[in-house]
Amino acid sequence: MKYGKRLAGTVITAAAALLGTALATPPTASATPAPGSVPGTASASALRGTAPVCVKRDVIKHRKYVKVTNHCGRAMHLKVVIDWGNDSPCLTYQHNEQWEWNWGRGSYGKVVTC
Repeated sequence: MKYGKRLAGTVITAAAALLGTALATPPTASATPAPGSVPGTASASALRGTAPVCVKRDVIKHRKYVKVTNHCGRAMHLKVVIDWGNDSPCLTYQHNEQWEWNWGRGSYGKVVTC
């Protein structure tokens, strides 16, 4: 009976040691780019997100109104996200171009790149 308990403890210790080395080993890097991506450029999903601070937002929530102005020095693709309502379409804003958006239902969420 002692032999069985000792063997079970050894198996558990060996399994824990293997698991520990598997967790401690860093994953190997892949030199293969993702399908559809261009080497040396960020992926499209990495470029999407909240618009940078050079995009000015003037929001009047109780009037359900926002004015978006691009001060980034280059063209930006932006849209207004409305929580619990319809978002604006994705529009291209040239430098210093502004656009106004009103919505009927929901509340202002944020301005994102698209």
